[in-house]
Amino acid sequence: MPHSSPTHFNRIPPSKSSSKQPLASGMFHQAHDFVVNSLNSNTQYIDNIHSGSGLEFLFHSSMPDAFHDAGARYPPPKCHLGTRTEYIDRIMSWALGESDHKEPLLWMKGPFDVGKSAVAQSFAEELDRRNKLAATIFFSRSNADRDDPQRIFPSLVYQLAALCEVFRDVAEARIQQNPALLTKSLSRQFEELLVRPLSQVRDSESKLPGRVIIIDGLDECRDTAEQCEIIRIIATSARNSTTPFRWFITSRPEDRIVRTMTSDAISPVSFHLELPASREIDHEILLYLTDEFDTIRTYHKLPDSWPSEKDISILVERTSGLWIYAATIVRFMRDQNSLGPEDQLRIVLQFAEDVTARVDSDNPWAEMDFLYTLIMRQVPSSAKSLLRKILLLSSSSFYGSGSIWWIAIVLGLSVEQIRRACALIPSVLELRVPSLSQGGPEIHFYHASFLDFMKDSKRSTDLCVYGDFLIEYRRELLNLLTEVCSHTTDRSNIVLPSRSTVLEDASMDYEYLPGIFHCFWTLCGEDKLDHQTASAAVNFPFRKLFKLFPDEALWHINERILDRAQAQTPPEFRNVLIRRLACPIFGCQRAYNGNRDRWVLGHGKNQVATMSPSFRSSHMNLCAIPHLTRDQCSCGADLTFWGRWYWKTRHFWRRDRTKREIDA
Repeated sequence: MPHSSPTHFNRIPPSKSSSKQPLASGMFHQAHDFVVNSLNSNTQYIDNIHSGSGLEFLFHSSMPDAFHDAGARYPPPKCHLGTRTEYIDRIMSWALGESDHKEPLLWMKGPFDVGKSAVAQSFAEELDRRNKLAATIFFSRSNADRDDPQRIFPSLVYQLAALCEVFRDVAEARIQQNPALLTKSLSRQFEELLVRPLSQVRDSESKLPGRVIIIDGLDECRDTAEQCEIIRIIATSARNSTTPFRWFITSRPEDRIVRTMTSDAISPVSFHLELPASREIDHEILLYLTDEFDTIRTYHKLPDSWPSEKDISILVERTSGLWIYAATIVRFMRDQNSLGPEDQLRIVLQFAEDVTARVDSDNPWAEMDFLYTLIMRQVPSSAKSLLRKILLLSSSSFYGSGSIWWIAIVLGLSVEQIRRACALIPSVLELRVPSLSQGGPEIHFYHASFLDFMKDSKRSTDLCVYGDFLIEYRRELLNLLTEVCSHTTDRSNIVLPSRSTVLEDASMDYEYLPGIFHCFWTLCGEDKLDHQTASAAVNFPFRKLFKLFPDEALWHINERILDRAQAQTPPEFRNVLIRRLACPIFGCQRAYNGNRDRWVLGHGKNQVATMSPSFRSSHMNLCAIPHLTRDQCSCGADLTFWGRWYWKTRHFWRRDRTKREIDA
């Protein structure tokens, strides 16, 4: 992003009637007060949801993109015809009560890329055909709308409500009476939203007993502690028979999950099934590749001799028993931006020949790493840096990490440019429109292993989006904000560095500065903050920057991001750059009570601090110090008696008069 000559922008707020409302899919994706204009999904939703109803609250607290038949997942990964039949038959036998295993909880474990989600999807579709499916959740840590543990039980309850009208009436009444139930702890949610409503419904009316609830990819749920908590809650319910379901859970054999599943309290009610990475499934991968190449050959009218048996054998050998490798190869063959499948196959085979001698047998990801490297090497050098920035933002906890609209804002480019950059690697990602999105397509990764590869410098080497690349990009963002502050005197005439493309509309330009600020702190929490950037940030004029933000964009920043940023900040800079303190305003009731729950950025006259958490404690509002009303501190807490007296008699009226003059 060049910074040569400055560009002047008169700050114009976006129209309230604008059709673009990206906040609904970004930082406000859990809000309860926006309207869903359209649902781009094949999932069956409940008809006639009235505004303010319990079902509306429930819907907005769920993850519809994580349902097994969600349009956002289409086409979902599932087992190719004739493959994995042994495992699906064993699981189906357990679900129907025909197995020797009578435990109500089945845990299928396996390493990454062996096809756990495909088995779970095929299992869900077969259960659905037999009217034995209750609800499903397919977690994905590479998709922001499918990794929130706080939304798992509302998601299950919503699907059960769509399935059973009697249960729906009871659950809706409870939620409408107390919508805050949706924000409670996981155990409280489970008890209030599932156990108690089910206890009021007769089995003969509900037809729910014996149905299966599927939770796929539990290890991709955002919080590691809550992964284990979910298992304990479900196992306790299964042991005490407080819910009438069978529970099917899949995950990698992560140490914390293994310890929980094998504990004395959970092991008696759970049945464990392993899905290993094995060369014994080579014949199934051969069947899959043969069928897919037949389809490609027919579509492109290629000769019957393409591909040769030798070529297919080489590809099967390269997969090393990993289904994701085979699926990625097929997508690579179908790349519409290539010279055709013949040329793509030649590239893959040549690359396979070159790396065969270098494969490290001790590295389980070696084959996938070489394939991902090949895909990234095909990207033109002129677009590689931009694409790496897009991948970095997409892999971070940035509030709009998946939205190409927000990424376009931060990068100062058009949405179309972001689309074109993403189109360079269709083998590993695609653009999808989530069911609750009003801000356009979001980046969806076919598998989280690609982002793992791009973030690990030992695996992706010079392609890595962490390390030196992350350090340089953080400095670029901080320098941009510094330049804006140095050239701008007031918010009515913001001076931005020149950009290669002017943002597409006023609303994008309106969010640009707050977006850059939020992105900078997000990236500070991704990896250790280097001394040079930390030193520059210490002297940054935070207070002046916030005076440049529009009032409507007084930015919400996730408290978890500040926690991560502080943890990555060198210790010698924490007391002057980012810290958690008691409110510094004299007379604040919160500070008087000894609470140290206010984040302060910067120091001295440049510092800004957080206001009190709103609705849920995950978001805190940043504002410049001080910003007082007659009864409240800027952190949102009440002022003590002496605080009210002090600010009223010595400072308040002067500050209030000055504020009115500025607003006028």
